[in-house]
Amino acid sequence: MKKTITLLLSVLAAVSCNFLDETLKGGYTAENYYTSESKAELAVNAIYNSLYDNVLWIFGDVASDDSVKGGDDGDQPQIGEIDQFIATSDNGSLDQFWKSTYETIARANNAIDGISGMEINETTKARLIGEAKFLRAYSYFNLVNIFGQVPLKTRTQNTSAAIHVGLSPVADIYAQIDRDLTEAAAGLPKGNGGRVGRGAAYALLAKSKVFQGKYEEALAAITSLENNNDGFDLEPNYADLFKEGGENSVESLFAIRYMNTKTASRGNNLNVWFSPFSEEGGYHFNQPTQSFVDCFDEDGDVRLDASIGRDGQPWFNGTTFQAAWGNVTGYLVKKYDTDKTEDIAKSQTMVPQHRIRYAEVLLLKAEALNETGGAGAADALDLVRQRAGLGKVKADNQADLREAIRKERRRELGFEFHRFFDVMRYGKDYAVAALGSACWPSDRYYFPIPQSETEANAALK
Repeated sequence: MKKTITLLLSVLAAVSCNFLDETLKGGYTAENYYTSESKAELAVNAIYNSLYDNVLWIFGDVASDDSVKGGDDGDQPQIGEIDQFIATSDNGSLDQFWKSTYETIARANNAIDGISGMEINETTKARLIGEAKFLRAYSYFNLVNIFGQVPLKTRTQNTSAAIHVGLSPVADIYAQIDRDLTEAAAGLPKGNGGRVGRGAAYALLAKSKVFQGKYEEALAAITSLENNNDGFDLEPNYADLFKEGGENSVESLFAIRYMNTKTASRGNNLNVWFSPFSEEGGYHFNQPTQSFVDCFDEDGDVRLDASIGRDGQPWFNGTTFQAAWGNVTGYLVKKYDTDKTEDIAKSQTMVPQHRIRYAEVLLLKAEALNETGGAGAADALDLVRQRAGLGKVKADNQADLREAIRKERRRELGFEFHRFFDVMRYGKDYAVAALGSACWPSDRYYFPIPQSETEANAALK
């Protein structure tokens, strides 16, 4: 046997040079892939595709005062650690979010670098690069709000220097976000067919500026959005936003869309995570809190029952919600569920995930106007309130209007993964009142960078 192995190794050694000298066939490299508009389009499509494996809800909702982990006892304990602010660097949800988000960034970097050197139609080129820059900016916006300082990677990772990148200050990350969005808006047309457009870029730019306290610059971005006359408006019926086809609404600026192919896990699987077990075979995670329900303290607000399931209220497929379905709080999220037919599985539905809506643009405008003392803050807020079935806001001063705007953001955008970011940016006093006196190391809480990154990235110490 030993002689046989020795002979085999000798033969392999004799021919190994021929193997190594052969040009790789049947594969693409950065140098030979970007040769046509169709391939450039596929490269950008791949960035969108990377958004589907994302657990932003764990941070946007569960880490906030809007919900708790839910689910069965002992199931997904890593989510419970985030809920309780005791997550360490080996937490699986932290690792999953980090890797999926940096995968999006890596694909965006590849596309930007590759398409920039192509000789293709300039309008198409500007659009594709604009989409990639928007998606990179969106990814960094989430990262900087969850982790604070993170590695800022903006080039194809084909060198050691591009792979091993140290932490950048929060201000530098926001500067890159703003730069990407400004450049994206300049090259993007009106969004269509699920692709981001200039309206989304201006909206996210306005949000980034508000989060930095740069309210005048936020208003300038919103003015640019409005001056384009792209037809964005509020959807007349709030609940219609969270039905199949809601991504086509005049209100939707950026939404994650799904396709129903009758193949498992090709649709929106959040309904599996959030729906009741006894009725639909779901996992009943992300259970709304009584605090969220209580913030709907004005009669006639249609958003409450469009957002969550409550005892005795209509659910789906003609059923009535039972508090026992939400085994921890008595409530479940409703925005990602839908009436089912026998041939459509839970993970195949096409209910979208809205990430930026025109209602949020109005709320950002109201906030920026209020903080700068400009006229019209209440008018922008009232547009959102009136669609919800409420009267005009009653606020006599800037402080009262500020609180009204914050409450409206919570009610309007509930379970669209915004609340934790808002609680943090409102300051330590607000956060402690909302979340309790967790171990706040500074003015706000950041989750730890995953251990897998600190072990793999030589620039992190």
